[in-house]
Amino acid sequence: MGSVAKLARKSLCSRLRAFSSAATDGKPSGGVCFELSDEQKEIQDLARKFTRDEIIPKAAEYDRTMEYPWDIVKKAWSVGLTNSSIPKHCGGVEMGVFEGCLIAEELAYGCSGMKTAIEGSGLGQTPVILAGNKEQQKKFLGRLLEEPLVTAYCVTEAGAGSDVNGVKTRAEKKGDEYIINGQKMWITNAGVANWYFVLVRTDPDSKCPANKAFSGFIVERDTPGVTPGRKEINMGQRCSDTRGITFEDVRVPKENLLLGEGAGFKIAMGAFDKTRPGVASGATGVAQRALDEATKYSLERKTFGVPIANHQAVAFMLADMAINIETARLAWKMAAWQTDNGIRNSYFSSIAKAHAGDIANKCVSDAVQIFGGAGFNSEYPVEKLMRDAKIYQIYEGTSQIQRLVISRHLIESFKEKA
Repeated sequence: MGSVAKLARKSLCSRLRAFSSAATDGKPSGGVCFELSDEQKEIQDLARKFTRDEIIPKAAEYDRTMEYPWDIVKKAWSVGLTNSSIPKHCGGVEMGVFEGCLIAEELAYGCSGMKTAIEGSGLGQTPVILAGNKEQQKKFLGRLLEEPLVTAYCVTEAGAGSDVNGVKTRAEKKGDEYIINGQKMWITNAGVANWYFVLVRTDPDSKCPANKAFSGFIVERDTPGVTPGRKEINMGQRCSDTRGITFEDVRVPKENLLLGEGAGFKIAMGAFDKTRPGVASGATGVAQRALDEATKYSLERKTFGVPIANHQAVAFMLADMAINIETARLAWKMAAWQTDNGIRNSYFSSIAKAHAGDIANKCVSDAVQIFGGAGFNSEYPVEKLMRDAKIYQIYEGTSQIQRLVISRHLIESFKEKA
């Protein structure tokens, strides 16, 4: 990294630390207010400029080649747009979820595939941030600040996605080590990560409840027996590195166990409460890009002698897109605000994730419709947006799983009031 980049990153990190120090102490400082502070506006502007200068010009090419965008990831790291949640005692800035979401929305606006490549590492880090002891955090999180490395979150398997209780990968303790065997599937950053968070079954009893049956481990990528599979060719977000991973007699020291045996399910689910607002903000960024592209095109394209934006059929589509985007943005802000203020946010994070994922898909579909035949062509950006958006209804919990979480909270709350 050049001296200018180092100084810029050091300056930004100093400002972020000052901002983080002035944050709340885990309790709401007052009513809900989403007016951005000067520091938050600076973070947003930095991410917006980075997206404009670095991501948008290369988005189509990376979508075509499907290569992992290491050059973009390294540049994002050099200016301080990665690893925002790493604790201060590790050398990080310990930025709030809200600020991380501001970054995620801007990056996804440019290319959600690159956003996933850049931000996907945050999901892998979160279990260690939540449940790691200081030694684990310094060892595994600290190295991410020293050079541009990424991590991966390994929970999903071919037969265990929404049904986490179906995880078959197992770990057996032998002396001071655990031996892991099994396979994971659809793992973001699997082929490029430096280390993994891996959820495994440590209680062989199939009747053991999920909250006791699973454990979470940190597994080094270069551990013998760890074999990432071929890169999956996905519908969208094609530059994101998605692969299966095979674990064959992988020896992991007991020091890499998070919290203790049986704590894995709680850790894995707790991570989602912190990361789903970021997924929602990314979906909002995709939707906003679709609206902007559709609005621009509707003012340029003419039919019957006037821009198509003048036709009510098109104007109302744009208005509905705006309504959905603004409500999605408010939803992720509420979920992020709750997290940063120590309030359990499972309900709102699921609302934010489900709503933003659904409206992203609706907005990109409407954008393609407004473009007409041109929208169906890969020369125009909305075709890529439509392919990229679908995954927001699937990863980090499908839209159906979010509704299950929401309905359970709703019913439990109603019973408590009755």
